[in-house]
Amino acid sequence: MSKIEVNTVAPQCGTTLTLGESGDTVTLGSGASQSGFGRTGTVNWDTTKKTAGFTGVSGNGYFIDTTSGAITVNLPASPSAGDIMALADYAGTAGTNAITVGRNGSNIEGLADNAIININRESKTLVFVDATQGWLPVNDNADPISDSKFVTATGGTVTCSGNFKIHTFTGPGTFCVSCAGNSQGSSTVDYLVVAGGGGGYNYAGGGGAGGYRESSGAASGCYAISPLGAGVSALPVSVTGYPITVGGGGTGAPGPFSPLPVSCAVGNPGSNSIFSTITSTGGGGGGGYSATAPNPNTAPNVVGQNGGSGGGGGNPTASSATPGNTPAAGGSGNTPSVSPPQGNNGGTGDSDNSAWRSGGGGGGAGATGSNLTPSPSGKAGNGGNGVASSINGTPTSRGGGGGGGTNLTPAPSSSTGGSGGGGGYSACGPQAGTNGTANTGGGGSGSANLASGSGGSGIVIIRYKFQ
Repeated sequence: MSKIEVNTVAPQCGTTLTLGESGDTVTLGSGASQSGFGRTGTVNWDTTKKTAGFTGVSGNGYFIDTTSGAITVNLPASPSAGDIMALADYAGTAGTNAITVGRNGSNIEGLADNAIININRESKTLVFVDATQGWLPVNDNADPISDSKFVTATGGTVTCSGNFKIHTFTGPGTFCVSCAGNSQGSSTVDYLVVAGGGGGYNYAGGGGAGGYRESSGAASGCYAISPLGAGVSALPVSVTGYPITVGGGGTGAPGPFSPLPVSCAVGNPGSNSIFSTITSTGGGGGGGYSATAPNPNTAPNVVGQNGGSGGGGGNPTASSATPGNTPAAGGSGNTPSVSPPQGNNGGTGDSDNSAWRSGGGGGGAGATGSNLTPSPSGKAGNGGNGVASSINGTPTSRGGGGGGGTNLTPAPSSSTGGSGGGGGYSACGPQAGTNGTANTGGGGSGSANLASGSGGSGIVIIRYKFQ
């Protein structure tokens, strides 16, 4: 192998000097260093400190002095893959006067947001990768560079619990988002959406609770949720207005009872509540007292109605009933079907009406409505229990079913509404039914030959981290 010892190698003509041929490898000897061949994956540091905003150049590193105030440094415009730039806090003052890294039209860590350096003595080396991720930090600093942003919104009645805001809607409104946040701060919201409860009917079924849907609370702080919220993801939001619908409770049957036709052949269903992609279905109305042969137990105005939770089964007339018929069925809950289920079935009511004159309880968010107790008791069914959530900072039960109505003489013990503000009770009377509690989605109870209870209105609650 030949050895050439010279101080300078220059082209014989022109300005181009070629070392080796295609396919060759040119290497430096052990311990040798190079200069003038460009960067080797790092930057050339400009040791003149920067005390005012500027736009950086790819390949350079800069020392930023924020002693006198915050400074914005813009990344290069229209970068190419492999472009690199570094920034360092010169005076250890970034914790007080932050260094804002202007994205200058490109993403930073996949976000269309400026970044921030706000830790004393922090440094960042950024490499432009592609249009999707944009600039990514590559130095040994575990902290993300992206600035934390939080959801900002208005609408409803707004309260705070620590670092979390709570918007409560007891009627229609709009949840207006002006900042959608980001993954470094918060960009999702937890929710509770409860529909209006169904109305009850004379001598017959209690109303079903309004559909109950809730997220897990993971996005907006630790609080007690109902079993229906377990594992349910929070909702992402964007900068827009979200119309809020709060369902009203269904009206009960008028009283006193009169044979068909009457103005309400069954308890009326509750109305839906809606937020974004979440719809909770109104509770089913309680089954009615009157029907026609040949099979009154399956007549539309006797069976409990379907809904978020189903209404309790009703009570066919003695003149049209056939002894031995199966009891009038309760309505199906979780209709339409969602997962986790938004409610439960109503209980079964009377069969032949020879003496019982009672209905089943409406289904609740946490349990099915109870069936009528067969003769000689003839006790109307209790409403299914509701469930509790602390999304608004206070443990509150909602979504109880309405108790079934009876006209049995002598009166059995009264039926009860489900926990959670559901419909009340009914007994031999005459006695009016009890309404479901407002903003709980509780079902209205049946009655004893007076007006039956109406369902309670629903509610929408939205919660998120705001700081």
